[in-house]
Amino acid sequence: MTLAHWTPWPDGVAAEYRRKGYWQGQSFGDLLDELATRHGERIALVDGDTRWSYRRLANEATRVARGLAARGIRPHDRVVVQLPNCVEFFAVVFALFRLGALPVFALPAHRRQEIGHFCRHAEAVAYVAADRHGGFDYRALAKTVQAEAPTLEHVLIVGDAGEHVALADLGDDEAIALPDGPGAHEVAFLQLSGGSTGTPKLIPRTHDDYLYSIRESARICGLDEASVYLCALPVAHNYALSSPGTFGALYAGATVVLCDGGSPDQAFPLIERERVTIAALVPSLVPVWLAAAAKRRVALASLRVVQVGGARFDVTLARRIEPELGAKLQQVFGMAEGLVNYTRLDDPVDVVVHTQGRPISSDDEIRIVDDGDRPVAPGEVGHLLTRGPYTIRGYYKADAHNVRAFTPDGFYRTGDRVRMTAAGHLVVEGRAKDQINRGGEKIAAEEVEHLLLAHPGVVDAALVAMPDPYLGEKSCAYVIGSEPTPRATELLRFLREQGIAAYKIPDRIEFVGAFPKTPVGKTDKKALRSDIANRLATAEATVG
Repeated sequence: MTLAHWTPWPDGVAAEYRRKGYWQGQSFGDLLDELATRHGERIALVDGDTRWSYRRLANEATRVARGLAARGIRPHDRVVVQLPNCVEFFAVVFALFRLGALPVFALPAHRRQEIGHFCRHAEAVAYVAADRHGGFDYRALAKTVQAEAPTLEHVLIVGDAGEHVALADLGDDEAIALPDGPGAHEVAFLQLSGGSTGTPKLIPRTHDDYLYSIRESARICGLDEASVYLCALPVAHNYALSSPGTFGALYAGATVVLCDGGSPDQAFPLIERERVTIAALVPSLVPVWLAAAAKRRVALASLRVVQVGGARFDVTLARRIEPELGAKLQQVFGMAEGLVNYTRLDDPVDVVVHTQGRPISSDDEIRIVDDGDRPVAPGEVGHLLTRGPYTIRGYYKADAHNVRAFTPDGFYRTGDRVRMTAAGHLVVEGRAKDQINRGGEKIAAEEVEHLLLAHPGVVDAALVAMPDPYLGEKSCAYVIGSEPTPRATELLRFLREQGIAAYKIPDRIEFVGAFPKTPVGKTDKKALRSDIANRLATAEATVG
């Protein structure tokens, strides 16, 4: 029996990927056993004062797996995992891998709207969360979601469980036999799409394809047993998991240092104490690090590589990283659906600061096309399409969407507009999808618009990106109100009450009498983006 409702690679293509050695038939459970044997008491994870060796990680994963099995968790069951950056995340995830159950990776910022959708859509049988984090009580969220998701039988809490079950209280009955591990060709977990059409889609990643991406990423990024990787971004993000991320660091036998946020006050002491060698950032963190580094350069003496990805990166900032942080810049451009690009550590400076690198695999196929799917001329901007040994062929339980998101011959429509240099490096020029990239967090305009339209005082709504010097983009909601027109504060409060992640709440609301229209009568979002950019520029000029 295998997971239903996902699209595997065609048999002939899969056989070719195995023949070329991309897919090696190893599962994540097998990998953890291998790492525990090879590295034993070497430190795998650092979480504050907690330090887990590779052997301890393997033992904790086995304990949790037995406890979950005792509660009826079975192969192919889906389990929503919403944990901050903590060692328990890895114990839970590797326990599920051992069982052949599938983690559904949620982010700490997600709230009732998103978590409820994941539980219902994936038909999750369990939900794992922290007790509290960032001032938010996930136990109360669990109670609400459990009442709305008919398949959700189990809630497991890291910390004070209240009326739920504490992860620490799961037994370790050695009499409980764990099932045979899953096949490497099977789906290992479900990730979240950036989402441009409402609530994020679920992305099925297999053991084979994801481990290939991790192996190559670790190699390209120069990770080895002496490396120390700082995880300051949410650990369940694809970027923080696999580019090379925590999984890539563990694969290489390195040490992962977990940090609860990317601010210099949080990250710099850890870099100094743990002798961190590589850190991954989103562009919005870079100017903050640069400003702090001028005062605390000694804290960064061990740092060798700073990765930047998740959103477009300003060339001026890119040029400042090596002289001011004392570390090489590596740009990362990828997506949870698969394709990952890196600038290489030995690339010339101009390549590193001006491009987002090249794919990790020689079998990553790239098409850059116009609106009619015709190839553009070399060097011209077009829509990025891709397929390859670690790029999915379809979203989970999304047949209708898959018809739009994938070509008949299996190329994924990324929604990115790019151009390729003569040397084969990609330069990201923007997005074609109706999506806002707020400091690396993707916001689907349609989702927020739909919620705004549920307010009785809103006749129509359009969410667009507005430029921001630190986050790259923020969101602005244009609203046509009824009479009496609601106040912006009322709409913001209404959105919070709907239970969506805080980063999706519009940063600004503009009330207008009508929306500009395209020739075919649709809301002209390009005109709205231009309008808000002009308003911001005018305000800045007035202040100046």
